[in-house]
Amino acid sequence: MKKRLTLLSMTLATLLHAEQINSIEYVNLTKISSKIASETLNLKAGDEIDVNKINKAIKEFYKFGYFDDISVKEENGKLQFLFKEKPSIANLDIYGYKTREEDIDSLKVLMGLRKGSMYSAQRAKNAKEILLKELEKEGYINSIVEIEVEPITEGSVSLTFNVNKGDEIVIKNVNYVGAKNLDNSDFENVTANKEKDYISWWFGQNDGELKLDQLSYESPRINELYFQNGYLDAKVKDPFLKVDFASNQARLDFFIDEGQQYTTNSITIYIDESILKSKELYPELKLKKDRTFNISKLRDDVEYIKTQVANLGYAFAQVKYDIKKDEKNATADIILNVIPGKKVYINDVKISGNSRTLDRVIRRNVYLAPGDQFNLTDYNDSVSKLKRTGYFDDVQVQQRRVSEDRMDLVVKVIEARTGNLILGGGYGSYDKMMVNAAINDNNIFGSGLSLGLSTELSAKKSKFQFSLRNPAIADTKYNGDVEIHNTVTEIGRDVYDLDKKSTGFSIGAGKEFFRNFYAGARYRLDFIKEEYDYEDDFKRIKGKNYYKDTDYLTSSITPYLNFNNTDDFYLPKNGIKTGTSLEIAGLGGDSKYVESSSYFKYFYSLEDKFDLDWIFRYKTSLKFLIDNGQINQGDSLYLGGPKTLRGFKSYAFGPDNEDGEIQDPYKRMFANSIELSFPLVDSAKMRWAIFYDYGMIGEENFDDITRSSTGAVFEWVSPVGPLQLIFARPLDDESGDDTSSFEFSLGSSF
Repeated sequence: MKKRLTLLSMTLATLLHAEQINSIEYVNLTKISSKIASETLNLKAGDEIDVNKINKAIKEFYKFGYFDDISVKEENGKLQFLFKEKPSIANLDIYGYKTREEDIDSLKVLMGLRKGSMYSAQRAKNAKEILLKELEKEGYINSIVEIEVEPITEGSVSLTFNVNKGDEIVIKNVNYVGAKNLDNSDFENVTANKEKDYISWWFGQNDGELKLDQLSYESPRINELYFQNGYLDAKVKDPFLKVDFASNQARLDFFIDEGQQYTTNSITIYIDESILKSKELYPELKLKKDRTFNISKLRDDVEYIKTQVANLGYAFAQVKYDIKKDEKNATADIILNVIPGKKVYINDVKISGNSRTLDRVIRRNVYLAPGDQFNLTDYNDSVSKLKRTGYFDDVQVQQRRVSEDRMDLVVKVIEARTGNLILGGGYGSYDKMMVNAAINDNNIFGSGLSLGLSTELSAKKSKFQFSLRNPAIADTKYNGDVEIHNTVTEIGRDVYDLDKKSTGFSIGAGKEFFRNFYAGARYRLDFIKEEYDYEDDFKRIKGKNYYKDTDYLTSSITPYLNFNNTDDFYLPKNGIKTGTSLEIAGLGGDSKYVESSSYFKYFYSLEDKFDLDWIFRYKTSLKFLIDNGQINQGDSLYLGGPKTLRGFKSYAFGPDNEDGEIQDPYKRMFANSIELSFPLVDSAKMRWAIFYDYGMIGEENFDDITRSSTGAVFEWVSPVGPLQLIFARPLDDESGDDTSSFEFSLGSSF
């Protein structure tokens, strides 16, 4: 191109003299506007022809990347630019690699190509190289990618990448030569390339597929593992891979010099005591004197100290550490030097990526504002709170240093689809055939308001509901909601079925009193009708007591307390959700009782500690009723189903017949579960989990009935909400129990 420009300059120099420009014309120019072209040229009618400006403009035109050739003509003051534009990609296909549309779309983004992009042979070649590297990452050696370019029109082409996947290499043996103090299983927890297991297709087993892109990282990972176990002199050479292409099998060797294991002898923190007392830091350190040294704990301690200092406004604080080894005694002295720098204040909070959500909705969830002193806890809590709103698929808050004591916070969001039109159905072991429809939006017009209209129909339940919620009234800490409903629920027991029909509304108001802590109250008014359908044999027996059809009014107020510091709306990985409420019925209605309800949910990710994307969950709920004059049968507590005790049908345990008599409502209930969640398909937000549930219920005592179960759950954050497929097995069921081996739940967070 340089040669072409030189020749063009010589031609222009001989043809273009100091003539006046009468007109300027751009021929075959469609990729940029004439206005931009004129600004680039920097000449207009009436100016004298300037060869240097024309040469410079041509170079700038080429930088746009839209043109294959540009030529210039001049005749009697008429200046003409003739453009030959690159063709655009009208159609783009990839065959022979990936089948899911979402995966192919992601691949195209990675390759830097899409419909409408400019085509060039170099861009296609670069995309091919990226494709080959992706194949290598998945262990396909000697793959072939052929490119077909088919002209469609003069300005467009169809581009096809035909992939012939090479052979997939499987690692049959991995040898850790020199490893004496750590086991193979320890190495497998940190490496990506693993030896193929005997039953490689089973969950948790290794398939042995070679991951070439990860090979260069394996030695540092193993070295890090040794440092975590106190082997500060450990050395791991680059791995040696031997491939037998005849069988497509490989052997992988690591050569390790372990050295000796070190114990932490002393820990010293040097810090300006006027800022923070070092004695306040020592008790919280994870690294302990006279215990095996662990580099991960040391890094955690560095972050802990940095957080404590940054919470005082020193955002750019540095914590440097030094490890002094005593090889003779196999001990290590740790020195931590804190350099606080200056206190930092927020200069501005900038927001991007929100085409729909209003800026003020985002700002009210950020705990730092212009002029505030920086606080790292406020910074981290802001990210978590924005994720909990459910408005965004991703949230990043970047720190941009403006000066020595000023920074900008740049909030970058990727908006989620908050509005849904749901039409669905299914089959449950208890509810039988189910049909549901809903229109809801958690972020109406980007205002943060939540609106929902839904209906649910099944053999056991019909529900119609309208709800409106404002999480921050007038952008304050106050919230409010209103809900109108009509519900018919059938509760099946051994000798009778109860149809509970409820029509009413509730209205609530609350406030965030301090970080993540909410308190408020909700008023509920329900017109309720209970209809009982008994077995004929039961009613014929004299002396039987049974409930009669009844109508009553429930008017209640429920004060509540809630705390939520989890890090995500649908799929929390860390944090706590807990709350308690006390419903007081009897404010002018027929029902007179007090119902206490409390719950606690704990989420903990094992990723930081063990580098595993596993989530530990513990959930528990406790309820009890106090009779203040009238508790109706429909107010009873029940145990069983996806929300309380999996492996048993919904309402499996509650008031029934005992020795020929109808029982009183159950007033005590406790349920809890332990879960461990594992990744399945990360890109599709699919996971699976194993669980153990334990519950108890009774009339006056919690342990009149106790049951437990275990099983597995498939979890998917689907386009219509969180979906759970539950496969459960009761552990201590008794004759007559209503058990369930499969159920599903849609709409509840995990």
